[in-house]
Amino acid sequence: MPGMEESEKQLTKKIRPYKIIYPILIGLGVVSYMLYKEFDLSAFQQITFTRTSVWWLLVAVLCMVVRDLGYIIRIRILSGGRLTWVKAIRIIFLWEFTSAVTPSAIGGTSLAILFVNKEGIKVGRSSAMVMATSFLDELYFILMFPIILLSVSQSALWNMPGVGQGISTSLVWFAVGGYSVKLAYLSILSYGLFKNPRGLKYLLMKCFKLKLLRKWRHSAHEAGSDIIRNSYELRRKPFSFWLKTFGATFFSWTARYWVVNALLMAFWAGRYDWPAQFLIFARQLVMWIMMLVSPTPGGSGFAEFVFKEYLGEFLPGAGVAIAMAILWRLITYYPYLFAGVLIVPKWVNRHFGSRKGKEPASDIKS
Repeated sequence: MPGMEESEKQLTKKIRPYKIIYPILIGLGVVSYMLYKEFDLSAFQQITFTRTSVWWLLVAVLCMVVRDLGYIIRIRILSGGRLTWVKAIRIIFLWEFTSAVTPSAIGGTSLAILFVNKEGIKVGRSSAMVMATSFLDELYFILMFPIILLSVSQSALWNMPGVGQGISTSLVWFAVGGYSVKLAYLSILSYGLFKNPRGLKYLLMKCFKLKLLRKWRHSAHEAGSDIIRNSYELRRKPFSFWLKTFGATFFSWTARYWVVNALLMAFWAGRYDWPAQFLIFARQLVMWIMMLVSPTPGGSGFAEFVFKEYLGEFLPGAGVAIAMAILWRLITYYPYLFAGVLIVPKWVNRHFGSRKGKEPASDIKS
């Protein structure tokens, strides 16, 4: 299948060594520069490592385990139980790896259909599953962001002591821009999936007649056909299906945001009351929306910078904030890079090493 061969080429490009090293170098380069500018020995002397630290570091790691488990449960539900636990785990780590080596705005979704299909799910259902995960993820952000804005003081959410007004304003606009992109995407996707899929395809084809967009017209046609197929697949699902899958999505993303809370508790357990804890959680959600517009792989460099600027007031000093940003990324980002290095080459060799096997056929006609 030409489409699958093209996806294979995209995947093999992403696993070349420089593609993996690139985000690591960007992240380490940015934090090294920030540490050089902001290092303060007296601030680092305020860090104490105790048994409590070990406990909270384990909690931080457990949050990531819960996060991955939520994704794994969700994709098994979406597959109707067709995916085994092992296959579901493999898909999630493959997906996270490709997200880690591509810009945040792109993510790993473009290759996710390939991963699901190669694990034994037919093309039509694979496409529907991936589109459903995208819908659920965006729905979480669209619902949670207004709740955060209503629950937290706006001055506490956006005003950061010691941070220049220019940087503060820029971060606000990053958040607004990221949320606007997500809202527009979810609105279009919802209209296409649940209301008028053929109308959306027609609109896409009209838009891609423009000279500027004409070279992507074929891809737009395929995307429109996918929406029509997936609409048929997803509109038949009962409310209980969406309740279970959104529940898994909610626990997955929420667990990820509690990682920083656990890391701060590891070293300064008595410093944060519940209002401060919730504010830290709220700022993390806003941070992830900001990272949507990052042009670097997995938000490398940008994520560390935003962490230092946006959460620095909760830490003894800028240098400590940078060090905590490194620890945060070591738990939430780098493991997927290293896991991908181990999993992806073997997976590609297993599924593309021989062309004797045939691709699973599509189960739904366009």
